[in-house]
Amino acid sequence: MARKTEIPIQKRFSDVDSFHHVNNVSQQMYFDVGKVDYYRRVLGEDVLFDRLRIITVATSTSYLGQIRLEDEIAVTTVASKVGNKSVTLAQQLIHTAADGSRRVCSESTSVMVAFDFAAQQAVPVPDAWRERMLGDGTDSSHSR
Repeated sequence: MARKTEIPIQKRFSDVDSFHHVNNVSQQMYFDVGKVDYYRRVLGEDVLFDRLRIITVATSTSYLGQIRLEDEIAVTTVASKVGNKSVTLAQQLIHTAADGSRRVCSESTSVMVAFDFAAQQAVPVPDAWRERMLGDGTDSSHSR
């Protein structure tokens, strides 16, 4: 089973629009927070700064419910598919209510590719990345 991460999201007042809910652009930024956290904890810092990195080539998001400023939310991230040169990340923004119940507010799918910046081309996903993403199924969630 693939490794899944979860990180709480700190919302800002500026994330809220005139309808009193977190706007869609801010939700995309929350998904990016989840991606960076996932890369750091699962793939390591190198994937963000070395010659060989992971980049986004496509995203798709479904908005399933409103998020308000006072809502406690977290983003989950998991590699749902690891192909030859691409990785598909599945993410969810989860609201946790006072009674502990959880609901999905939005979902995002991102297609990522392994990219060699010196050669300026996509390359096969390294075996080390594949092993770390697919892992042993251990949940590496944490709270901050």
